[in-house]
Amino acid sequence: ADVIKVEAPEGDSTRHTGPAAERGMSALFLGSNRGKRSIVLDLKNESGRSAMQSLIAGADVFMHSMRPQKLAAVGLEPASLMAGNPRLVYAALLGFSSGGPYSGRPAYDDIIQGMSGLASLMQRQTGEVRYLPTIAADKTCAHTAAHAILAALFARERTGRGALVEIPMFESMVAFNLVEHFYGLHFDPALAAPGYPRVLTPWRRPYPTSDGYICMVPYTDLHWKRLFEEVGRPDMAVDPKYAGIANRTKHIRELLEFAAGHIAKASTAHWIAVCERLEIPAAPVADLDALIDDPHLNETGFFTRIEDPAMGGIRFPGVPVSFDGVRPETRMAPRLGEHTREVLIEAGLSPTAIDELVKSRGVREGLVSAAKRL
Repeated sequence: ADVIKVEAPEGDSTRHTGPAAERGMSALFLGSNRGKRSIVLDLKNESGRSAMQSLIAGADVFMHSMRPQKLAAVGLEPASLMAGNPRLVYAALLGFSSGGPYSGRPAYDDIIQGMSGLASLMQRQTGEVRYLPTIAADKTCAHTAAHAILAALFARERTGRGALVEIPMFESMVAFNLVEHFYGLHFDPALAAPGYPRVLTPWRRPYPTSDGYICMVPYTDLHWKRLFEEVGRPDMAVDPKYAGIANRTKHIRELLEFAAGHIAKASTAHWIAVCERLEIPAAPVADLDALIDDPHLNETGFFTRIEDPAMGGIRFPGVPVSFDGVRPETRMAPRLGEHTREVLIEAGLSPTAIDELVKSRGVREGLVSAAKRL
């Protein structure tokens, strides 16, 4: 997709979040905006709103994350945009779906982590109410939005008409968490409390070894039988408490605690070798700074280095998926307003008209990058 990022004159706030080799091109912005084009429009200015309308008239998808009550003031309410472009897929990323008591409230990742049960899940496992140390709600809901937009585009190919698609963060994350954690509440009356025991036990964590940590997952009947035999407890393989996944789930805390006690007696390398022999999934724990040197990621060409004339070498994680064996190219994140003029020309505006928009301060132009991919 050709993704055009429409920014206010001051730019996206993430342009200044984290270290930067150039003002407005911070680490967080680079990681979130690779491959996009940037255009600067002042939607408080009538000429800026007019330029926005020209862009939307020829767009396949319009996506925003503004609160609904703010849309009409800048001419972005769905009815008028879809009337002007009936094939438009209008994707509204909201904190909460419309029609409920929370509709229109502001929402950030931390708020949604708390409201959707994530922080409570952390308490049930660790004893402390905490957020996950990643922007889990923002990123998960972005994937939900991508799926919903693709579904709407597919429907448009059959019907010829676009659609208004709402992607509410709150409902999306509640649905995400309750895939496994709705648990006994699927039944009416409930057959068990909510919460999947296997992932909530405090013993579900990387196991300490004698010299580090290991991620190890004996899961099937055969995995556990082999592990019991390996540690000299073949009797446990025939204990009714541990026969079958249903019984192991009931007694998962004591079972994982038992495994941890044995794993702590030998080195990580020892247990990696044992798990390879027993065909039990296992891996060492990697530090974030070690991922750049991971042999698999390097052999598959996952990381990309781009040489920028102003900032020097810039590295990006690659696109994880491939199409017919080819991974899409990773392109540089845009400087503020870098593509304003070229995007407006593509939208059908003449150079003279663009000059007038610039004079009116409805649109802004920025620096043009000459980054080269290596």
